Amino acid sequence: MFCGFAVTEFSKNGLAHSCRMGRILVVDDEHYLADLVATALRYEGFETAIAGTGRAAGELAASFGPDLIVLDVMLPDGSGIDVCRRLRRTGCLAPVVFLTARDATEDKIAGLTVGGDDYVTKPFSLEELVLRVRAVLRRTKGDTRTLRFADLEINEDAHEVRRHGEVIDLTPTEFKLLRFLVAHAGKVLSKRQILDHVWEYDFAGNDGVVQTYVSYLRRKVDAFDPPLIHTVPRIGYILRVR
Repeated sequence: MFCGFAVTEFSKNGLAHSCRMGRILVVDDEHYLADLVATALRYEGFETAIAGTGRAAGELAASFGPDLIVLDVMLPDGSGIDVCRRLRRTGCLAPVVFLTARDATEDKIAGLTVGGDDYVTKPFSLEELVLRVRAVLRRTKGDTRTLRFADLEINEDAHEVRRHGEVIDLTPTEFKLLRFLVAHAGKVLSKRQILDHVWEYDFAGNDGVVQTYVSYLRRKVDAFDPPLIHTVPRIGYILRVR
């Protein structure tokens, strides 16, 4: 059995916004990197916890009940591979995505041999890591990623958006922006939050690009009634029915 499993369902005014999320334990002694990874995963709708040592990882695995563990191979109190081995012995079968600065084939084999499910080499993009996490969860849990809000539906596996049952053609950036809005429906998102997530954390442009792409998205998604994407003056944007 897995350490734990979480299904997150949200409803607002009787309208379903549902997606199968989970809990992710991030284990890395580089605090800035761990916070960055956890923030990126929270933006995707996951619940996260952070541990900086192997010992803390073992304790949190028992109390937090993660559905997946992002585990650094090099920890201050030992190897992440040994941590994975101990977790497996104690009955925690949550899938593991290893993080490491190493690129040697033998290290990857060692990690996968003890029960790891994937291996990401530093430096890596947050987008790549999130995609790897999703892929592992789909593979191990049979997850199908579908986000719904009102009559809007996003099928992430098919990269397809429908409203009123009609397919809406979106560019990759528009799709990512809409997915972020739907994953946080009912919550006001600042332009900076949107910029950090959709255009990555090292984007060199200004937040004017957010307003531009929101207008693109409105022309397509809000061509139907009622409009879903609303502006909150001087703050940002929110997805809601009215």
